[in-house]
Amino acid sequence: MVDMRIGGSLFLIALGAILKFAVTAHVKGLDLQAMGVILMIVGAVGLAITLTWMSMRRRTDVIEHTPAGHRGTTYVTPNDPLDGPL
Repeated sequence: MVDMRIGGSLFLIALGAILKFAVTAHVKGLDLQAMGVILMIVGAVGLAITLTWMSMRRRTDVIEHTPAGHRGTTYVTPNDPLDGPL
């Protein structure tokens, strides 16, 4: 599967909208309006997949401590309920 990011998805949606709504030219053997709809659908699916993938990624929070002149850093990874107890 091609890893399509948010920018690529928005580009496909914009390009598809231009082909669908702004281009009035006719090309023999090619329906530009149908291509525009296809590009918008592919862009929307790519955007949905990217946003879903990004929301499911693990996040790491960094907490810095500074007790009385000392510096320390703690990395905390939230528990994923699908992983079960640690």
